[in-house]
Amino acid sequence: MKALRDELLLADVGKVKENEPLAHHTTIKIGGPADLFVEPKDVASLKKTMEIVKKHGAPWRVIGRGSNLLVSDRGIEGVVIKLGEGLADLVVNGTEVTVGGGYSLIKLATVISKQGLSGLEFAGGIPGTVGGAVYMNAGAHGSDMSRIVKKAQILFEDGTIEWLTNEQMEFSYRTSVLQKKRKGICIAAVLHLKQGDREAIVAAMQKNKDYRRETQPWNYPCAGSIFRNPLPHYAGKLIETAGLKGYTIGGAKISEQHANFIVNAGGATAQDVLDLIDHVKKTIYDLYGIEMETEVEIVGRK
Repeated sequence: MKALRDELLLADVGKVKENEPLAHHTTIKIGGPADLFVEPKDVASLKKTMEIVKKHGAPWRVIGRGSNLLVSDRGIEGVVIKLGEGLADLVVNGTEVTVGGGYSLIKLATVISKQGLSGLEFAGGIPGTVGGAVYMNAGAHGSDMSRIVKKAQILFEDGTIEWLTNEQMEFSYRTSVLQKKRKGICIAAVLHLKQGDREAIVAAMQKNKDYRRETQPWNYPCAGSIFRNPLPHYAGKLIETAGLKGYTIGGAKISEQHANFIVNAGGATAQDVLDLIDHVKKTIYDLYGIEMETEVEIVGRK
């Protein structure tokens, strides 16, 4: 790792840190250290980072704002690359929006709504970056990224950069081709929106944001929804009906506000959360015969 670190520093790719606690970079405030943590200053630096990482044969993964992510207490082996301000360009051309993978989704929804562009109202209140939202086809309120992504620019592990069309992204419920087949980084996306009534769009987005604030525990560190909805059932309703609201293991607690959220009530470890997830899975299966599947991404050393 020292040779890899030294080469990244020499290449001046951006911030490079050793043993950086990932609890500082996840919304649930949990996570052990990354062997190496890199925040590239632009797309060229990201590409250079990937070249150096591949040359050294080191494992890698990308994070954005750290939502929808549970990092092991033992941290992540290899290199963690954070998409931040260096990949946060925004260009609005009529109803077409080109935006960097590191751009905040909440900020984008707010900026776009004020310009009278419709299509991102559902994203009001969804934490994370545009790149992460494309990667997992983030959605809410009956819509998701697949409805508005025209194409996505992907940096693949071999250093090639491709524009993938909506069809090539193979979007489905909370997933995309980047999770299923082709490991890559969404560095930009072109969104196709519609011109609409500015006041109505802002009001709709604010309503969605307020709804999330009222029904979800954003006053505590959390990772977002823990389980995928086992349609036609809803994860939160199943967990609530099973009487698990408020159930606690260590510092991890099933939210009393919304049962599909596990909050860090103070000093929670990743193992506390994992134990709570297992307890929910077993309880729901024993009661209803339904197998619960996690939506939150669980990563890091076992």
